[in-house]
Amino acid sequence: MRLNACELEIDLFCRGLRVPDDVDLTGARGVSRTRAGLGSGLEVVLRVDGPQARVKPEVWLNAPVVEAFAQSSPYVLTGAPGPDYSYAIVDKRNGARYAARLPPEPGWSSQLTPGGMPMRQIGVMQGTYLGIYINQVCAFWNYQPSMNCRFCTTGQNVGVAEAADKPIDDVVATCLAARAEGATFVHLNGGFLGSRGLAYALPYVRAIKSRVGMLVGLQLAPERVFDRYDALIDEGVDHLSFCVELVDPEWFARVCPGKARLHGQELFFEAMEYCANRMPRGAVSGELIAGIEPIARTKEGIDRITSMGAFPTVCVFRPTVGSDMEDWPAPAFDDMREVMRYMYDACRRAWLPIGAAPGIEVSLVVNPDDAAMLVEPSAAVRAYELFRRVVRVAAKPIFARRMRPTAA
Repeated sequence: MRLNACELEIDLFCRGLRVPDDVDLTGARGVSRTRAGLGSGLEVVLRVDGPQARVKPEVWLNAPVVEAFAQSSPYVLTGAPGPDYSYAIVDKRNGARYAARLPPEPGWSSQLTPGGMPMRQIGVMQGTYLGIYINQVCAFWNYQPSMNCRFCTTGQNVGVAEAADKPIDDVVATCLAARAEGATFVHLNGGFLGSRGLAYALPYVRAIKSRVGMLVGLQLAPERVFDRYDALIDEGVDHLSFCVELVDPEWFARVCPGKARLHGQELFFEAMEYCANRMPRGAVSGELIAGIEPIARTKEGIDRITSMGAFPTVCVFRPTVGSDMEDWPAPAFDDMREVMRYMYDACRRAWLPIGAAPGIEVSLVVNPDDAAMLVEPSAAVRAYELFRRVVRVAAKPIFARRMRPTAA
């Protein structure tokens, strides 16, 4: 059976991709371990064929290639550097070939910051957006015994594959360089810093909005003093996200012991709802991991997030090399397809404007608008897709204004 581009994206997340030694990856983005480790795969862009190209022409993903489960994948990369779609992914089970391209390493990555640091140690392109881990290593790694999330490798990567300390001027310079090459969005994230995380992030948001003008997203551990989020909103932050991860309380406590002990699940949802009530609809998101707990609980989390006017970002669980869960099995394709279809339907029922922001394709998750390829056409789907097209057009001047440096 031939898969559509979103189905292939899901199956690659579940099965991984084999890259033979004789396949030339010259010019492609390197496989690097940064932060939680989910970006440790190969950045791939799949061409969308047939009528579904009307949904979107391409699908971006970070395909697992180094994990143990990927070594037995039926999917094999072929091809060589050349014009667009000079590569293909071949399914060895049935011979199906899927056109693909490998996005190039950004030209700015080897440039030096004002502090003399290569910009690739400040930020990394994940899909079409710039990701920057702005604070010190998550404090959960410093407890004895460690209380880090069991799927995470931040404690092994920050300060190794990327700089541990990222001065604001270096971050601004990297953002300016990425924007000059077409990036529209920078996502700032960091680990648990007690009650200091949001205050630590505030000057970064202020500097980027005033001196660069990119859309700025922020993902940090929730804090109980909610007016700190108001300060970020006043500075112009465009997106706030909250890593709930898991909905089942037992799984949450088992996999995320630090979050369970020091935050509790409810704080994630309370902070998310607070921000969703103060920001434009769809400007807040809740992140879930699918493939660890029963998918019925993941669906519950999706419904709770969309009921607030926030949108769900759903990661397919990846047993990352070096994590406490690296020997766990990857999830099943059928389960993940069901979850992603449910995600799209939940966004449709809530009339969330997914995919409205310009030029943002996230490679670490199945984007909610990717999942439009998983549903059958219906009057409700056509109405929702028309709504999304209208919103994209209407939002263009709004986003253009938000991408102007405020200092100017």
